[in-house]
Amino acid sequence: MTEPARFDRGHTDDLMTFLAASPTPYHAVAAAAERLEKAGFKQVAETDAWDGTSGGKYVLRGGAIVAWYVPEGAAPHTPFRIVGAHTDSPNLRVKPLPDTGAHGWRQVAVEIYGGPLLNSWLDRDLGLAGRLTLRDGSTRLVNVDRPLLRVPQLAIHLDRSVTADGLKLDKQRHMQPIWGLGRDVRDGDLIAFLEETAGIPAGEVTGWDLMTHSVEPPAYLGRDRELLAGPRMDNLLSVHAGTAALAAVASSSSQPASIPVLAAFDHEENGSQSDTGADGPLLGTVLERSVYARGGSYEDRARAFAGTVCLSSDTGHAVHPNYAERHDPTHHPRVNGGPILKVNVNNRYATDGSGRAEFTAACEAADVPFQSFVSNNSMPCGTTIGPITAARHGIKTVDIGVAILSMHSARELCGADDPFLLAGALTAFLER
Repeated sequence: MTEPARFDRGHTDDLMTFLAASPTPYHAVAAAAERLEKAGFKQVAETDAWDGTSGGKYVLRGGAIVAWYVPEGAAPHTPFRIVGAHTDSPNLRVKPLPDTGAHGWRQVAVEIYGGPLLNSWLDRDLGLAGRLTLRDGSTRLVNVDRPLLRVPQLAIHLDRSVTADGLKLDKQRHMQPIWGLGRDVRDGDLIAFLEETAGIPAGEVTGWDLMTHSVEPPAYLGRDRELLAGPRMDNLLSVHAGTAALAAVASSSSQPASIPVLAAFDHEENGSQSDTGADGPLLGTVLERSVYARGGSYEDRARAFAGTVCLSSDTGHAVHPNYAERHDPTHHPRVNGGPILKVNVNNRYATDGSGRAEFTAACEAADVPFQSFVSNNSMPCGTTIGPITAARHGIKTVDIGVAILSMHSARELCGADDPFLLAGALTAFLER
């Protein structure tokens, strides 16, 4: 008999709503901002002068958000406690000249973003969403959240070799989705369709950042609904948990001793090197401006950074029952076992012994169990924004996350209790 759910599923229900509302990084930060606004946070523009008043504030830049809460009486040298995450996920993204097709099929030209499991995008009903830029420089979000596109797989009758040799996909030739019929491919058709969908006058869209997404909604899975299947849990699960934790701390009757921060970056899946990525200046600039807005000096900035700690929260690998040999033989994280502490001695993760102590204290304060993850020595280890944050800003950083299966698939799988447990640990960390 499977153990029943141990926790109220309200947090996980809200995560499902968040995932469905966030088909792109731009939608994800908008959804996070909406939740923070309800907790009393106010958006500040990077082009405005900032003041040193207390309360919750946030900055939006493209697909990234940095939010922070200044307690009453916070000194300029008050350290920060940061939850770091990323908003992007591997997918198929629309090219600059999107209208293509052949043999009576109308298709959309796409480029592969990040490292998706390509087979998971085959024969799946796909929507299209993203950001449209207008002639006046303003932007509009668009989301066609219905079956619009499909990447059809070749029938087995036309390729018997897949049985013996496995499926082999060419990223250029085999991954272009269809979206209709027509012998004549007309340039501008896709953008004209999106203009009409978004209620934008024809010809006003001059730039776009568009990507596909599975329209199948998140769902509980299993006999006892102890699992959660859904898209983009790498890493919107952490973005949602960090948002919930920051809102909870800001709404608490007790003031935190440090300044709690949520930093959710774009472009982690392709190296973080952008103005909205973790390897860009966004986080450092926001933290520094917060210090200076409270009357601080460079010395105060240095003191604040020296006392700052960041939890880099990203999904990790649960032990796979069909491929257990791919995991470290003594480290088998299990779903619904609590968040994982991610360790790699070659600094692919930023965790060290003192970082482990930080995370242990947070989990103990929240009464949350946690697990340890290391890669099999014979397998390459992935990385996160953790080492980037530590090196770029000189901030103590600890890599953590939630164990999942099917990472980088169009649809991933986690334990239904783990999102709640992660949020609890993050809340306790921000409160310390």
